[in-house]
Amino acid sequence: MTDWHLVTDTFPPMSEEKWSEAFEEYKKFPEYQKINIHNDFTLEDYKFIYFWEWFHRLIGRVIGIVFIIPFIYFLIRKKLDKATIGKCLILLGMGALQGFFGWFMVKSGLVDHPDVSHFRLSLHLTFAFVTFAYTLWVALDLIYPERKNPIIPLKKIARIALILLLLQIIYGGFVAGLNAGLIHNHWPLMSDGQFMHDSIFIEKSSLPLALVEGQSGVQFVHRTMAYVVVGMILFLYFKGKKFALDVQQKNGLNALVVIVFIQFALGVFTLLLRVPLWLGLAHQVVAFFLLTAMTYTLHRISK
Repeated sequence: MTDWHLVTDTFPPMSEEKWSEAFEEYKKFPEYQKINIHNDFTLEDYKFIYFWEWFHRLIGRVIGIVFIIPFIYFLIRKKLDKATIGKCLILLGMGALQGFFGWFMVKSGLVDHPDVSHFRLSLHLTFAFVTFAYTLWVALDLIYPERKNPIIPLKKIARIALILLLLQIIYGGFVAGLNAGLIHNHWPLMSDGQFMHDSIFIEKSSLPLALVEGQSGVQFVHRTMAYVVVGMILFLYFKGKKFALDVQQKNGLNALVVIVFIQFALGVFTLLLRVPLWLGLAHQVVAFFLLTAMTYTLHRISK
């Protein structure tokens, strides 16, 4: 989909004439001109890739409607206190901003290059995760209205773990955007038995640039950060053993440990098998569950 309209894009083209017009418009952009023009790309092929982008945007619209209608209803019925109204307005703004980030990402693939910017892709992905995490936090505030003394040492560790996890998600977006999972398909070391492959140093003009823009550099950071995230969650788990935790806090920590090891294993197999679609999707979905467990645990430790 080469443009974006809030209302008129709600439904796909409804006639062959409209489909042909959309396809002709698509032919003006780099993905067709530099890649698909050489692959006997037909209208039927275009319909297939159009569907997934349209479906993604439709889900975004549905999420907005599902949020706005109940919010207005409960607002009119005066069922929300001021704190909850403020949080809901933040969520509404985050949802709108996420839609903007989606189009901001798509636009980067419509000028000069057939691929979207990996920076913008990661921004869109990570902000979706952050929006969900804040939504869950607001929901947990409503589910557990009671307040208790936070466990300060665990709270500090959990906050650091959350930041590291979000950084890892950002780099997951970088890996996806640069197709960095298609190289160095070895573990635990990179190609040629190297911990930090030589190609990292020749990809870009400087090492810092290579670690955010180079395929080898981005993969190195993502695979190395995985050990750090696992280590921090284990540290949080064993630190928690020193405190008298309630059932919710214990369940949160237990879930974190189980999910992070599943996610680590999925990451390794995704790399070794050169990112089959189903495994890449599973790796992303479990990252979502890991963030869920992290948010829940931090909330229960904090409040």
